[in-house]
Amino acid sequence: MADGDRGRGGGGRGGSGDTEWARHWQYAELPGLDLLRAHYIRHAFPRHAHDGYVIAAVTGGIEEVGLPGGTVHAGPGSVVLINPEVPHTARAGAPEGWAYATLYPSRELIADVAAEIAGLRGTPGFTVDSVTDPQTSHAITEVHRAAEEGDALTADTLLRTAVARILTRHAGPLPARTARSAGASDAARARAVLQDRMADAPSLEQLAAELGTSPFALLRAFRERYGMPPHTWLTDARVRRARRLLDAGTAPAEAAVAVGFTDQPHLNRHFTRIVGVTPGAYRRERAG
Repeated sequence: MADGDRGRGGGGRGGSGDTEWARHWQYAELPGLDLLRAHYIRHAFPRHAHDGYVIAAVTGGIEEVGLPGGTVHAGPGSVVLINPEVPHTARAGAPEGWAYATLYPSRELIADVAAEIAGLRGTPGFTVDSVTDPQTSHAITEVHRAAEEGDALTADTLLRTAVARILTRHAGPLPARTARSAGASDAARARAVLQDRMADAPSLEQLAAELGTSPFALLRAFRERYGMPPHTWLTDARVRRARRLLDAGTAPAEAAVAVGFTDQPHLNRHFTRIVGVTPGAYRRERAG
């Protein structure tokens, strides 16, 4: 896939055709929510995670999602559900690729809806990776349609109704992740170091030495706790921080250096792979 900007819907709502396109944006009337509508064929998302939740309605083709519990193959009418900080990959599961309408609600938005649902206590988490639910899938696509048409009342109503339906049927308390071993503790400490020194991160050997462990022991512990090796986690974390900088109006070239990428092309490559659009397209949607 070319590392260029894609159009806002050239492939149609169902994702037919052989052209990849994507729109990743925010609607001011739906705070705490990112929206992505796209058709991908060759693009493959590397292992990454999100600060918030993922609710994706597949509208065409097949999406293949790699999760800690196995691989999900989701077709039209399916809704893929991913909790915060769960590492996953995504790619086409059919030659025609896949099209989807995705909601990325923040933890605060999910908690707000969950607070109004009787019987759901604590921080909610999805209990399934995907469901076949054409009604909810359609509602998700209609959230996108209403937002694109500037219909705030319809978009907000459909969003909250869809999220409430999902939480009622497919959610429970999100289990707390605690470090129960020395290895898990080392992994958590390593992540904190990488977070603090993102722009000038140490090597694996240097990081292990600082923590008083060996490189391979740290690598195993980090993979076990976070579902990916430290360098993959760091790339994902850099992209997440770059997104926050772009949200605040920072130019892509400045954001690249600030998070530790060598230059803007380096940021472009990883950002596009993980987010699904280029930094320039992402920033323009926020500035519009």
